[in-house]
Formats: sequence, C-alpha cells, structure tokens
Amino acid sequence: MTHTADDHGQAELLDLDAEVLAEHIAAIAAWLPVEASPREIVDLGCGTGTGTFALLARFPHAHVTAVDAAAEHLHRLREKARERGVAGQVRTVQADLDEAWPDLGEPDLVWASASLHHMADPDRTLRRVHDTLAPRGLLAVVELAGFPRFLPVDAPENRPGLEERLHAASEPFHAEHVPHRGADWGPRLTAAGFTAAGERTITVDVARSRSEAVARYALQGLRRLREAVAGALSAEDLTALDELLDTDGPGSILRRPDLAVRTERAVWAARRA
Repeated sequence: MTHTADDHGQAELLDLDAEVLAEHIAAIAAWLPVEASPREIVDLGCGTGTGTFALLARFPHAHVTAVDAAAEHLHRLREKARERGVAGQVRTVQADLDEAWPDLGEPDLVWASASLHHMADPDRTLRRVHDTLAPRGLLAVVELAGFPRFLPVDAPENRPGLEERLHAASEPFHAEHVPHRGADWGPRLTAAGFTAAGERTITVDVARSRSEAVARYALQGLRRLREAVAGALSAEDLTALDELLDTDGPGSILRRPDLAVRTERAVWAARRA
C-alpha cells in the first residue's frame, strides 16, 4: 500500500476533527429521524471513520459499509475498527464515487458528511443514493459552513485579522476546486426524488480549554490553508502565518491559550419515498 504525504496530512486532520467535534457529531447521530434502527448503513466519503463510529455508537447492532477514495483513510478506519472491537461490523470499499458506482447493497441509512461538495456531479450522486436506499431509507447530509476559524479576530498581535484575510484569499481557490461547498442541499435533495425529513444547524464553539487537540487541529488546518493561499498573501501576512506554523518558535500556534474551533454544521435528512 502506498501512502502519500497529502494522504497522511488529510487523515490526521480528519482524526483531529473527529476528536475535537465528537460531541457535535454524536448529537447529529442522535437527532437522525430514523423510523427504526437501521441494520445496514453506508458512510459515503467516510474519511478515517468519524461518521462510521458515531453511527455504530448510536446503532450498535448495525453493519456499516465505509466508502472512500483514499486507501490511507480506509487503512486507518480498519485499524480503529479492530481497536474498538467492531471490525466484524465494518466493511470498507475503496471507490471514486465520480466514476463507477460500487455495490452498496440496499442500506437503510446513508450518511454523507463533508463529502458531497467534493463530488464533480453531486446531483448525480444524490440520484444514485436515492436508487440505492431501501424503501423509506434515510439519507443524512452533513456539511460544515466553511472551514473553521481558530484565532481571535485581533490575532496575531503583529498582524490582527490575519485569519479572515486567509479565508478571503482562499475563496477563488475553493470556488475553482470545490464549487459545491456551501450549497443548500434541501432543493437538490427534492430534485433527486427525496422527501425532506428534517433540517438543523449546529453551532460549534470548542475552546482549547475543553480539548488540547484544538491546538493540533488549528496547526493542521492552517497548514493546509497555507498550501491554497500562499501565492495570494502579502509578504507580511505570509511571514506572520509562518510564525504561527513554526512549532519551535515563540509565536507558534501550539503555544496560544486563546484558540477555539468556531464554525457551524448544517444537517439535512431526507427519505426515499
């Protein structure tokens, strides 16, 4: 198995996301308006298993088919399943969902968290999910309202407002590479044949004092953001950002006590009529 540096970096970011936002993800799983406990679940774009394990905690007798394009993600997910004693309830499928659609059986529940906006044709994906679900089966779509913020608005001290400028600089990159990010999935679910079953927005505000993983999450998140925006930043902003990302330096983000993860998660639930 070949792992790339990008696979490892993304996998670590996903693991940190799961650790920091565990309570919010569990709350979403608890809210799902299922008519009966699902026996067969598909985690579409599963990453390293955040949704898979939250759903197994909510539905402990279910089996999950975890689908992702990255071998590294699935490798980590299988390791976690073994560590948690649920390997017999998890099947992994490596597939590019923009290409050939894998055999996913007839699930009662499909979970798509932060995955639909990466699809080249998400409306086609929704139609495929609709046709895959069992009658009255449920689809849950979970999306972040943009990338989290970590710093106070007046930070860092030598370049206040740096983080907002980073996000503004990233907009053209994201508009080109992930044009469906931030979409309103409600009308698109209806167009794909689903019946709306619920919608909610969850506010996320996790201070570093509640989880030391917040600092590592901020470090990995801002490292990835730098890859997208470095060419669009002023020299002063790039220097200030690099000081934050220098883990050995006095200005390292790992040394800041004022970090938090601030964002929103939007959730849509829809049923196959």
